[in-house]
Amino acid sequence: MSQQRNRPTLTPQFCFNETALRDDSIIQNLNALVTPAQAGFDPSSTAERQTLPVRKRSIDSEACQGFKDNVLFPSWQTRSDVLNYCTGVALDPQDPDLLLREAETAKDRERVVNERLDPYSGRFFPREARTESLANLIRNERGIEGIIRARTWELVTERCGEVGAGWEEALNRWREKKESC
Repeated sequence: MSQQRNRPTLTPQFCFNETALRDDSIIQNLNALVTPAQAGFDPSSTAERQTLPVRKRSIDSEACQGFKDNVLFPSWQTRSDVLNYCTGVALDPQDPDLLLREAETAKDRERVVNERLDPYSGRFFPREARTESLANLIRNERGIEGIIRARTWELVTERCGEVGAGWEEALNRWREKKESC
């Protein structure tokens, strides 16, 4: 099974790195649980066409539980922690670009515009604050995260042969179990 990735060091600079915020690899880890050669090679297995694709084959319940407890839920928790931290960064009133934006605004007010020479020069498009941009990104990432978790949980329950709780309930049970240990 794939090793869980190290928890990222949370700094404001990390939050402004969009590539780092969008990184996720749960599906690849799920595929690593299938061990087709577990029972050894059976020559008769090639005598008939296999109608069940690899991605639909059931995974050992112990391997599934280990995957959920050691990879899936810790990864989701880390991702939630990152998004929560970055939400706090986005709400910080100490935006490092504030002085730069204020200077640009003052400079733009003093600008002489000749719209006959450049019809677009009269338009002023103030730059969005980094924190506003980050808040929008985090909002989008939370929405995407919900979709990804729902789809991932659908695949996990399908492959592990489980029926029951949704991903939110399963994650909350894992958190409670983790806190009680």
